[in-house]
Amino acid sequence: MRPDDLDWCRAAIREGSYSFHAASRLLPADVRDPALALYAFCRVADDEVDFGTDKASAVLALRDRLDLAYAGRPRNAPADRAFAGLIEEFGMPRELPEALLEGLAWDGMERRYVTLSELRSYSARVASAVGAMMCVLMRVRDPRALARACDLGVAMQLTNITRDVGEDARAGRLYLPTDWLDEAGVDIDAFLANPQPTPEIRRIVRRLLAEADRLYHRSEAGIKGLPVAARPGIFAARYCYDAIGRQLARNGHDSVTRRAFTTRRHKIGLLGLSVIRAGMVTVFPQNPVIFARPLPEVAFLVEAASHPDTTKTGWGENVITLLSQLEAQKRGDHGLARTA
Repeated sequence: MRPDDLDWCRAAIREGSYSFHAASRLLPADVRDPALALYAFCRVADDEVDFGTDKASAVLALRDRLDLAYAGRPRNAPADRAFAGLIEEFGMPRELPEALLEGLAWDGMERRYVTLSELRSYSARVASAVGAMMCVLMRVRDPRALARACDLGVAMQLTNITRDVGEDARAGRLYLPTDWLDEAGVDIDAFLANPQPTPEIRRIVRRLLAEADRLYHRSEAGIKGLPVAARPGIFAARYCYDAIGRQLARNGHDSVTRRAFTTRRHKIGLLGLSVIRAGMVTVFPQNPVIFARPLPEVAFLVEAASHPDTTKTGWGENVITLLSQLEAQKRGDHGLARTA
């Protein structure tokens, strides 16, 4: 990976993801640089789908970018060149970024999620896939450690969702489980038209944060399976994201009219705590939670990362179907897109 490309990736993460940038400072250099390249590529892709005016085109362009990167002919852009470099250096299983693309395709189609399981499936693709790729960068292929890394990815994404309820609603997006909204008597169309931090919405935010908290605690069991030098950085990611949820709780679970964030001073304190916790993990016996089965929604990621199949060179059937629907949507064949 070229030094100037890595400089661009560092700058992109510094501006776009304060929590990850802070946590990355505790990673060893041989993990930190490829991790920044990975996050920069994923962040650019996510922003293009979230904030672009043509979501279908953004997802299809990402498909083409991944094809070029895996062919060793990346698009002439810093994030793409750096991502192609880490594919070659670490033997990144293609199913992992392909899962991320599938999640972004769901975003492009403005999919909603009826149950918590469906929301975890989405989180697996847009967040746990990145956690599994981080394990690959650390040369970790143990399925137990991978399962706990995927727990952390789901927890972080659920935290993001709870933090952004108001912002998403004002943009016409909805990630809260719709069966929870139905149970609470929330009219979804009315909420999107005029988002308000009603008691019902606050209770749903609290409930989703409780699920994230459960997974944050499960994830810690896998940190002992990581290289010693990388453990403080992963703890830092866990604590920096969890701190957002805790601030949201202090705000009365109102993420509609208020924005939860952590201060620079708070982050510095969390980095110190992460170093201490990493040392404790090194000394204490293995947490038995390491043997817990992976969430059903992330099991395919654990399999892909722990048993990479070098014969797989193209898109999976599910992704091909989704991309066909997006291409139909882009052409304006909305009926085909709905029934495909």
